[in-house]
Amino acid sequence: MIRPLVLLLTVLTGFSGLVYEVTWQRYLATLLGSHSEATAAVLGLFLGGLAAGYSLFGALTRRLVARAHSHGRSAPLLIVYGAVEASIGIFALSFPALFNLVQAVSFRIPHGSAGAGFALDVALSALLVLPPAVLMGGTIPILTQALARSLDDATRFHALVYAFNTAGAFAGALAAGYWLVPSLGLVAVLVWMGGINLGAGAIFLALGALRPQPMPSPVAPSDTPTRVAGFASFAAVALLTGFAMMTLQTVLIRLGGLSFGSSQFTFSMVVAVFVLCIALGSFAVSALPRIPRSLLPAALWLLLLLLGVLYSVADTAPYWAHALRALYRDYEPGFHLFQLQAFLGVLLVLALPVALSGAVLPLMFHALRERVGDLGDVAGRLYSWNTLGSLLGALIGGYALLFWLDLHHSFRIAMAAIAFAAVLATGLTAQPVRRVASAALLLGSLLAIASLPAWRPEQLSSGPFRTRDSVPDTFSGPTAFFSSYRPGKLHFYDDDPVASVAVKAFDAAGSGNLAIISNGKSDSAIPGDIVTTTLLALIPALISEEPARSFVVGYGTGVTAGALASLADAREVLVAEISPAVIEAAPLFDFGNLGASKHPKIEILRGDAYRTLLRSQGKFDLIVSEPSNPWVTGVEMLYSREFLQAARDRLTPGGVHAQWFHSYETSDETIALVLRTHQSVFEHSSVWFTVGSDLLLIGMNDPQGSFDLARMQRRFERSDFKAGFARAQIGSFPALLAHEILPVGVLTAAGLVGEIHTLLHPVLSHWAARAFFTGAMGRLPVTAGPGPAEVGMRNSLLRRHAAAQGGQLSEPERISVVGETCRHAASSCAALLARWIVETPESPERRQLRNELARNPNIAQRLRLNDVERLLWLYDSAPEAPDVKLSPANVLRASELYAELYHHAAPFSRRALAKLWQRCESDPMQPQACALARENVEQALGDLGE
Repeated sequence: MIRPLVLLLTVLTGFSGLVYEVTWQRYLATLLGSHSEATAAVLGLFLGGLAAGYSLFGALTRRLVARAHSHGRSAPLLIVYGAVEASIGIFALSFPALFNLVQAVSFRIPHGSAGAGFALDVALSALLVLPPAVLMGGTIPILTQALARSLDDATRFHALVYAFNTAGAFAGALAAGYWLVPSLGLVAVLVWMGGINLGAGAIFLALGALRPQPMPSPVAPSDTPTRVAGFASFAAVALLTGFAMMTLQTVLIRLGGLSFGSSQFTFSMVVAVFVLCIALGSFAVSALPRIPRSLLPAALWLLLLLLGVLYSVADTAPYWAHALRALYRDYEPGFHLFQLQAFLGVLLVLALPVALSGAVLPLMFHALRERVGDLGDVAGRLYSWNTLGSLLGALIGGYALLFWLDLHHSFRIAMAAIAFAAVLATGLTAQPVRRVASAALLLGSLLAIASLPAWRPEQLSSGPFRTRDSVPDTFSGPTAFFSSYRPGKLHFYDDDPVASVAVKAFDAAGSGNLAIISNGKSDSAIPGDIVTTTLLALIPALISEEPARSFVVGYGTGVTAGALASLADAREVLVAEISPAVIEAAPLFDFGNLGASKHPKIEILRGDAYRTLLRSQGKFDLIVSEPSNPWVTGVEMLYSREFLQAARDRLTPGGVHAQWFHSYETSDETIALVLRTHQSVFEHSSVWFTVGSDLLLIGMNDPQGSFDLARMQRRFERSDFKAGFARAQIGSFPALLAHEILPVGVLTAAGLVGEIHTLLHPVLSHWAARAFFTGAMGRLPVTAGPGPAEVGMRNSLLRRHAAAQGGQLSEPERISVVGETCRHAASSCAALLARWIVETPESPERRQLRNELARNPNIAQRLRLNDVERLLWLYDSAPEAPDVKLSPANVLRASELYAELYHHAAPFSRRALAKLWQRCESDPMQPQACALARENVEQALGDLGE
């Protein structure tokens, strides 16, 4: 009865252990950053602690058993283990307070150089991670020693402990990534997991009172380590296997990102498959009625063979993920079904090879169990060496090697490690004559591994996960698909520790378009994104008091940094770039970014933007953040309230923070979350568009600069600014002002209610990844209510400019404003056209512009020209609505257009909308229907009055 309960508890503790790892990683990212060094450091600390714990508790069990044996009683192993689990729970509950203390110490200690400062923070992080990680290392050695009934039973029970504990870790990997962290937040997760460990500790303490009899040993227990012949070879096999499988896990996580998109769901899925397969391998060993000596080397040689097969098809993974995605429709209920299917697909591919690796440790334990009496000690030593190998795999195979080598090199190095392990295992079980044969087999294996062809970077960087529908060759196989799908011309490719980065040239509308592609996703291009990346620099520079010192998040194609450095007022532009490969590729874009990679005013700092900003010296006039999409792992930190607060605190009094965002491949809820979080830090904020669905969030400490139109116009006319705006295809000051969507104060007046994205409750990447699956266009929140509408009318820069010109824009200015808006933000075009008709009923210039826009196929399909006539009803000075009965459906549609197309530079009249409803309600045939529909409208727009 005790053993089934113990195995159930090991599932729970394995679950909490993996959740702790995920939670600590997110916590420590706020101290160390989210770059590859930080990830490697946290994983290294966790694995190092486990390795030390296995060794420490293996030795402890040996001493406890020897001491108890000398006194003729049972060793209190379950009581000790209960105290270990309870201690983990107490530490988890204390972790938030301990982290705040460590973070405060870090901020108070001068860090000096970047390397020394990072080393100091890693040392501080060790105080948080090592103690509980060491304690977690007690599970396998203590329980193996405490509850194995005999030598024949020892292998089976040891394998079951390993399998059940790992199965719990599998569930923890899925739960942490898909539900626990986004739903509960980091603090609540630690509270719940701490409760699990405290409960498990209490139960183990109670079980310890039963005083189970010690397991018979082939030799008397000893207080000193038993010397085992050949143990060094066993340790080497354990270390090499751990190194190889951790390296392979890192490579396969990257391949998963290149295939499915590098979201947190992809990471959780690959880790969960790995952990589950390891558990399955251990379960298989526990079920074997007989274990021949040759099974260990056979498992390793078969593992090597399967890895060779996997290597040969790995670079086609993006195709198979695309083919699977094309089977699912773009609606949210299909998200979980797709994730399940993807999980099963990855499981099918990895089940046998990873399960074989999971069988290695129990098989080695079986081979050693008859040679020593201290089963807990030998188990602890084996797992310590294996975990040390995993530590080396995380630090070397999954991180350091990628500074010089690509993913396929790391994969082959891992295969070579398995080959060496297989030879050593063969030598442990075979006759000397067979050892000569195994050496020849090793040489042949290494030669075969070295001769494997490199993976094709064109395929790895193709990024078909963004193509949700099938294309002509979706189901024709990888060869046909890759020959036709966005082939482009590869100019650069590198797998660095952070990302797989490619530079490709695509032909777009007859002109070359050089794009930088990170983990299969295009992040910027010249000239394709040059309007957006230029305006990211120039709009905040135009508003700021003095754009002398700037901080830019992400180098990309270098256009933003180059545009800032080109300004006469600029003295220094610091750029935080996390990817070494992006920095290496930077010169390729100098043709279109004013030579940014070699510009004397620009300094590129390699590192995580949050940590770099926190450790920066002095204040900045501009902080411009242009990261990737927030569904990408690690990027969500740059949208968090904590990062925004750090940016605000490092701005000069007249400084400006600019944040890129997007409305494509997202949802209304995700956009609202980003806006709420931004507005919670920057009370004075505005929203602009750059091109199409690219948005620019502006935050200011002092909003007066954004209202000084005279200063802004003088700057616009300066040669440096004028040249920059010309590169962004903006030729007039009114055309620039047309890019403002939500004027300063509108978001505050709108009073957006809902969750805030913080580092302690990170929800953005979860919401964004689900929205990315559907690929829909998100919409800005409705700001047509009386409060935000009043603020928008007062603060709209375009309306203020018109007021300075006598109340209305001139016809040339209108052409400039409407043309700019219709070309780049079609959804805002209809309201401006309607306002133009109201204020100037007869305008040949307008008719000519409208005809030109209608003839442009790229613009016409996005415009709302059919809605313009209906929008005229929403202005007081416009002609009356047609003298016909207005049905509730017609007036409701007019109300929807009022909310959807409301433009603060061309505001609709609430009084005009109220008149439409009054006319509807005056119809004796439908007063109740109109009244009910009006109530629904007023819930969104406020009371319309009489």
